[in-house]
Amino acid sequence: MKIARTLRAMLGGNEHVDFERNYLNQAVSLADLERRQRELDAGRRDHRYYSF
Repeated sequence: MKIARTLRAMLGGNEHVDFERNYLNQAVSLADLERRQRELDAGRRDHRYYSF
């Protein structure tokens, strides 16, 4: 499995998924998590403009 992870990291295929997961994991409350989910669903967040 390490080979698959290495290839995936080299190709950058999961960058968007990792961004979304990290962004949602930073929620500090249930209301914050719901707001973040709505933002992602609406397409308001673009991982190219945020460093986290």
